[in-house]
Amino acid sequence: METTAKKKTSKKDQRKLILESYQHHVLEHGKEPASIFKFAKELKMTEGEFYTWFTSFDAIKSAIWTQIFEETVTQLESQEVYKEYSAREKFLGFLFTWIEVLKNNRSYLLSLYSEKSNSLNHLPAELKEFRTKFKDFASEIILEGKETQEIANRPIISDRYDEALWLQVLFVFNYWLKDQSSGFEKTDAAIEKSVNLAFDLMGKSALDSFIDFAKFLYQNK
Repeated sequence: METTAKKKTSKKDQRKLILESYQHHVLEHGKEPASIFKFAKELKMTEGEFYTWFTSFDAIKSAIWTQIFEETVTQLESQEVYKEYSAREKFLGFLFTWIEVLKNNRSYLLSLYSEKSNSLNHLPAELKEFRTKFKDFASEIILEGKETQEIANRPIISDRYDEALWLQVLFVFNYWLKDQSSGFEKTDAAIEKSVNLAFDLMGKSALDSFIDFAKFLYQNK
């Protein structure tokens, strides 16, 4: 029994080592390792041991994105007041909490995405699992919003609300990567204004929010 427990612990540590070492390599060199063979050798493990956990560097990046998402949701749902939030407030809470988690990984994310942030709308492989998990999460918020009539239930269009919120997540991430303001205060403003616009569009009135958001983007371009 003791030997089995040690093996399990060792395997968990090995997965954690790969994730942390990959991030460290990106931070040190500004790019991912040259090959899985060289990376595994640096970690003093065989390629076979590496492939026990991950099939590619994209799979590592995907796992890191999943960790970020899960940490965001855990922090958000641990707040007692979260259960009382409206749909709009829940999505705002998600984005604000997500940005706080992203800040802990900013140098890593800048190394990988700063030069190609505009191309993130063409979904990289490593974001697919994060997207799936987010859309499941967003669908719950949307359903709650429909039940309270905060979100209008429109034929065909309402089936795409989760995709609209996903595009907003990409917009916020791209904006945050480029944001040089103190404390990322412009990102906070962009979140608030874009969420208000989105929920007004999904609700019953949009014109005022659209004008306010367009004015903000023009003033801060």
